[in-house]
Amino acid sequence: MTTTQVAPAPLASRIKRRVETMLGPWGVFFKGFVKHPVMVGSIIPSSSFTIDKMLDPVDWENCNLFVEYGPGVGTFCRPVLDRLRRDGALIVIDTNPDFIAYLNRTIRDSRFTAVLGSAADVEDIVKAHGHDHADYVLSGLPFSTLPDGVGPAIAAATHRVIRPGGAFLVYQFSAKARDFMARHFLRIDRGVEILNIPPVQLFWGWKDA
Repeated sequence: MTTTQVAPAPLASRIKRRVETMLGPWGVFFKGFVKHPVMVGSIIPSSSFTIDKMLDPVDWENCNLFVEYGPGVGTFCRPVLDRLRRDGALIVIDTNPDFIAYLNRTIRDSRFTAVLGSAADVEDIVKAHGHDHADYVLSGLPFSTLPDGVGPAIAAATHRVIRPGGAFLVYQFSAKARDFMARHFLRIDRGVEILNIPPVQLFWGWKDA
């Protein structure tokens, strides 16, 4: 009887996996930035100060569906789930399969769904998961560096999918994101968080009833 032996993984692959394991989410985030710098936008995840300030205006009691674009390694996911109602849902959308795979491995919550896809398709994604609309949408996507036409398409689709009274929450290093939002959201609140590397601008675009 012969025994089939499985060849060991190449040395480079073993070293890569070991480094990612040692660095944890930072390693996955850095890898994602290196592979897709235009879509990730930053080499460092948002600070806890940014997270708290960005999420503070959300009416969690009336939030059934929260959507996030570009979740990365889940910097916002866990704080959102901590605040979200027990019967609520969080859908995150990312074009990076490494981030989606990491989130599915590390977040065990029945309210959480990670989707590999484009934020421009948010309406179809929301409907495919049994929802008519989103209450709030959060985005850290770098609007100023997205390919031509993508930013406007995302902003328009986001406005359509959000219910009246909901909001589009955006954190950016550039104020240009407000230009995309202003075409659809008439009321936009603005803030800044200096305790972030680098300091980040915050926008809340409200879809008034």
